[in-house]
Amino acid sequence: MKINIRLETPKDYYAVEEVAREAFWIDNWKSEPKIPDEPLLISRLRECPSYVPELHFVAEVDGKIVGHIIYSKSKIENEDGNSYETLTFGPISILPEYQGKGIGKALMLHSFDEAKRLGYCAVLIYGYPSYYPRVGFKLCSDFGITPAGNSEHETVDDSFMVYPLYDGALNGVSGKYHIDPVYSGLTPEDAAEYDKKFPPKPLHIPESIDLVLNQLKPDAQKAIKELKLATLHALTTKSEREIRSLDGIDDEAIKTIKSVMHKHGKHWGNAI
Repeated sequence: MKINIRLETPKDYYAVEEVAREAFWIDNWKSEPKIPDEPLLISRLRECPSYVPELHFVAEVDGKIVGHIIYSKSKIENEDGNSYETLTFGPISILPEYQGKGIGKALMLHSFDEAKRLGYCAVLIYGYPSYYPRVGFKLCSDFGITPAGNSEHETVDDSFMVYPLYDGALNGVSGKYHIDPVYSGLTPEDAAEYDKKFPPKPLHIPESIDLVLNQLKPDAQKAIKELKLATLHALTTKSEREIRSLDGIDDEAIKTIKSVMHKHGKHWGNAI
């Protein structure tokens, strides 16, 4: 399969948002069905001062757009008020039937090379701990980087990761991570209204975390319940390392969680 990567153009807008809609239709952290807000986010990002059009790439296969990656500027601010400009990507979207074929990795590596050429030092994301370390992402906590207090993510866990674009890129850099407020300014109502531009589609009903809980022993059940996760998809934001550190979790519990997650098409475990 030959993958062609190029910059997004205005004529690609609808196709890119449609790819994001398909890619995220079943990704839902909550227990109730909802329309994904990623297409709306992409549209709003294009209008933000932080948007980096030089890094908005699409991936084509046989002339069809099957994936994309979009970037915005972010920053790390230390206690002295000094700021270091960084990048954030997201959403990165791949059509479901093309996932697992290396397209996402190709988009990332291509855009990382270009970001380095443009003079950026690092890319920070919130992502899946079972996947992104395989591409080269490291834990932000290892660099003393934490989310800013006004972020929707105010706790540090293994989903908060950084990709230094060159050796020593973050030497002497630590502090609070600030992201464009557009990421936290989306409402379900706005997402539903924006979704009317696309053909109607039945909502996806998320798989409940109970599918895991019902297979675990009481101590392991209690440990997972304390995370207050509603769905299997929400569990994908937790690394195997984090889950193993919980009281009540043993090898048998990890094996059970992996079995249930994989049965329901969720990739989980081992990357960190």
